[in-house]
Amino acid sequence: MRFLDMYTRMIKHRRFGAAMAGMAVIAGAATAQGQLAANAYSFLEVSSATHALALGGHAIAAVGTDPLMVDQNPALLGPEIERVAALSYMRYFGSSNFAAARFAHSAGERGAWGIGIRYLDYGSIDGYNPDGSFTGTFKPQDIAVEGTYSHDFSDRLRGGINAKLIYSNYEEYTAVALAADLGINYYNEENDLSLAVVIKNAGGQVKRFNEEYDHLPFDVQLGYMQGLGSGPFSLAITAHHLTHWKLPYYSHGDHESDLATEEAEYKFFPTFFRHLTFGLQYSPSERFYVALGYNYKTRGDMGTHQRNFLSGFSLGMGINVKDFGIGVSFSQPHKSASTLGLNLAYYM
Repeated sequence: MRFLDMYTRMIKHRRFGAAMAGMAVIAGAATAQGQLAANAYSFLEVSSATHALALGGHAIAAVGTDPLMVDQNPALLGPEIERVAALSYMRYFGSSNFAAARFAHSAGERGAWGIGIRYLDYGSIDGYNPDGSFTGTFKPQDIAVEGTYSHDFSDRLRGGINAKLIYSNYEEYTAVALAADLGINYYNEENDLSLAVVIKNAGGQVKRFNEEYDHLPFDVQLGYMQGLGSGPFSLAITAHHLTHWKLPYYSHGDHESDLATEEAEYKFFPTFFRHLTFGLQYSPSERFYVALGYNYKTRGDMGTHQRNFLSGFSLGMGINVKDFGIGVSFSQPHKSASTLGLNLAYYM
């Protein structure tokens, strides 16, 4: 279930959190990342890799040696990494914090494996009964434990799978799910061309929040990344949410203080571009990049929440020095909410 749906049920049946406004911002942000109303576990759609976040939030064809990019496409993991450990932290919307850790290792000349964990903490929330009596504080959280394996079918074609055990705890509500990502990547080094296909979050719940069954954010994505001529610039385009043509969004009523869901006027080109993210990368060497991304859907969704000039845009950079790598990303989809991400990697 979405965060707002879950907390609406809590209001009806038992308790109300004083920090609902902050949770609403998080839920709106999840919608901006592409979350559909019928899905649960929307945190799975938020990448822990600053490289992907800098390129618009989706970058399934961005080839490199960053193990955190596995949450974009398991086929981006390969034996060229040899052995690496990585940490990720992102100050997310409201008082929430997003953290991840991953270790990856080569498996022979054509394979690689990895393990990792992702954790999202929404901060402390005060609970109240319907009569207004205080019931204490609680901390909603989501956790995903992951295992990855990839294999090179040829010098240019690689496939991978990323299996996930997912646990969610929202006050007295808990749920468990199993899911997997399946990815393929084609990389032509001579032409600096990368093509990718990923099936994300295929699976389901094994323990429900309550009597209702909630779907995972299943998605099919296509990715393209191409060097522009012989220079250091590359263009990345990712098509996402390809199983749903019409993506819902929130719209204000007559007054900005009135938040209501309205039926969208689906026109072809605006709807088409809501499925695409664009990224431009400057990388004069394999050890350094600067990236700028644009997510049309994020900008459209956040327009109902008083977006600013930067809404929909993201930027970041990464550098490897000897055995260490560092990456940072920044975005501000809402004028009162921004995200700042940090990645650290150690190549052993």
